[in-house]
Parts: sequence; C-alpha cells; structure tokens
Amino acid sequence: MYNLLEPRLQPVPLGDLRPTQMTVGLIEVERKRREWLDHAATDGPDFLGSHMIPVVLGPRQVPWLIDHHHLARALHDEGVAHVLVSVVARLDHLHKADFLTFMDNRNWLHPYDEKGQRRDVRELPRSIGRMADDPYRSLAGAVRRAGGYAKTEMPYAEFLWADFLRGKVAAKTVAGKFEKAVHKALAVAHGAEATHLPGYCGTF
Repeated sequence: MYNLLEPRLQPVPLGDLRPTQMTVGLIEVERKRREWLDHAATDGPDFLGSHMIPVVLGPRQVPWLIDHHHLARALHDEGVAHVLVSVVARLDHLHKADFLTFMDNRNWLHPYDEKGQRRDVRELPRSIGRMADDPYRSLAGAVRRAGGYAKTEMPYAEFLWADFLRGKVAAKTVAGKFEKAVHKALAVAHGAEATHLPGYCGTF
C-alpha cells in the first residue's frame, strides 16, 4: 500500500493527525478500543510501539493519517494523548491544493461520506474525532473476520465491501440486529455478485 520511508520514533499529539477519510465504523472502533484496553494494563507502550501509524507530512508539516483510522479513533476516544508515527512521504513543500490533488491521485484520500457518496476533498474532517459513523464499514469488517472475504493490501478494500453490502442488507437490520446483518452479509459476500471485489473467497 505504501513504502515506509522514515520511522519517526518520537510521539506525536493524536489531535494533530488529519484523517484522509470521512468515516469509520464505530462498532469497529469500539472493538479496537476494547483490544487496546486488554493490552494497556500489561504492555500498553509496547502495543503502541508495534502499531506505529503511517502519515504523510502535508503543508505546514501537518501529519495526514493514511491508515489505522479505526485504531486512531479508538485511542482518541480512550483519551490517549500521543501516538508514534511513521512518515511515509514528505509533501510539506506543496501548496494545499496541489497536495490534495496528489494525495487523491495516489489513492491516499477516501472522501466518501456515510452514504457512500463522494464529496469534495476539502470537506474531509479536520480531526480524528469528527469522522462520521458508517455502519456498513463496521459490517464489512465483521464479515471479513467471519471469513466472508480475505484481507487484502488494496487500499480501502473494506469500503468497497461496505458499499456493496449497502445495497444488500437493510440499514435497520445493521442498526438493530447486527449479528443477523452479518449472517445475511456472509451469504451475499460468497455469492456471484461479489466476484469483482478484492479478497473474494468464492462460494461456500
């Protein structure tokens, strides 16, 4: 997905990170938060050290987060103040418009809202805590963990699955009966309509 250029070992304020996507799945965030709590008591510093967050330095050396948005949001919600980052590109010499164009063309931006609709890149949230909830992103994550499709290095693969499932599983089922939604989505994920999606595993 990206090439690591420079490990940066000093902590960076979590609040300084700019997201490169508009949404997360809050059920996924809660799962990440519980995972963090499970590790925090025994190996919290080591956990963060092994989960350095990849960023691109943009204009004014602002770090733009290009992966691990769910972990970052979970740490934010848990009140963690600093994280370790890995700088994968330095683009701080670019003007803002050129920077956003380059990031978009490099597929380092995902400016799609919680309905799966593309928005202007200038509408990206300015902080981790302002990313909106897309329940279908949570559904896509749960389906992958249940064996619905394979993990892939393709950027934003889970969002492609989320958009596919958006038209296959009713929103009220996702909101009110999540496990039932996962069961229904699993059947769809193994069907012929999903063959074009990254990580497709075939029929049962």
